[in-house]
Amino acid sequence: MSAAQLATDGGRAPVASAHPPSRSPAATGPRMLKNLRRHLVAALWTLASIGSIVGLWEVAAAVGWADPLLMPAPHVFLGNWSEQLHFFDMANTIGSSGEGGSWLGVLSVVLWTSMRVFVGLLLGFVLSLAVGVLIRYNTVFGKLGLPAITMFAPISPVAWLPVAVFLFGIGDKPAIFMVFIAIFFVMVIATLAQIDEVPKAYIHVARIMGASKRQVFRTVILPAILPGLFVTLRINLFAAWMVVLIAEAAGVGSGLGQIVMMARNTFNASLVFFTMTLIGLAGFVFDQALGLIQRRMLWWIDAGKASGK
Repeated sequence: MSAAQLATDGGRAPVASAHPPSRSPAATGPRMLKNLRRHLVAALWTLASIGSIVGLWEVAAAVGWADPLLMPAPHVFLGNWSEQLHFFDMANTIGSSGEGGSWLGVLSVVLWTSMRVFVGLLLGFVLSLAVGVLIRYNTVFGKLGLPAITMFAPISPVAWLPVAVFLFGIGDKPAIFMVFIAIFFVMVIATLAQIDEVPKAYIHVARIMGASKRQVFRTVILPAILPGLFVTLRINLFAAWMVVLIAEAAGVGSGLGQIVMMARNTFNASLVFFTMTLIGLAGFVFDQALGLIQRRMLWWIDAGKASGK
């Protein structure tokens, strides 16, 4: 049994092989049909969830419980989408001075904001993993770094906004920095906690089998801590979206956050809710994509558990 086979989640039985046996075509067909049915059911439940909220909103607007000026019904702010498009510009110019007017402009703005979230998440995840490992396995670095990490962790990411502007000015860099800060300290602490929870028996057995320290980390510790780190990352994904929107609204970079702020300043409620709809859809797609990456990377875990469901 190799050291890699010891890295299981929650103490479950070791995985028999890193490469499961191939299935016959007769077994693959029913399995694909089952997966298709499962995805279809999940999609229907998602539509039912969103549809129920839209339906309640429409009812509230119809009976007069919602002010049409402050809380326009979904069919209103989605129905006049053509009037909203000119606020979205492919050149990333926000406002009525932009040359928007097509869904390509909307896609461009959404992609700008998504890019900042993606880069910030990637940097935060990779660097927090590296720092967490160094703190746990390097005595000097741990004694120097852990107190600082613990001190900075409680500080709200919003409080870092002036620092981001001082360091990077305006543009993409301060927004990316804000996303990075939003997850870095939390992920470092999560990395330390996950390393401490790795069963010592796995490490002892791997060393008895002749594995070096690097092999123990790569084949035992890393597979054991990744599931918990991915769950923490997905939870903090939504915090990252909140932070990047705040950064954009404050003027450090154009994007969806700045459009919401402009809509508020011009009292354009339809544009506010139209943009909020785009933010919600983008966040949903981000979460589903991260879940897919999680399932592909954590191949030794049951798909349902790996996706956090």
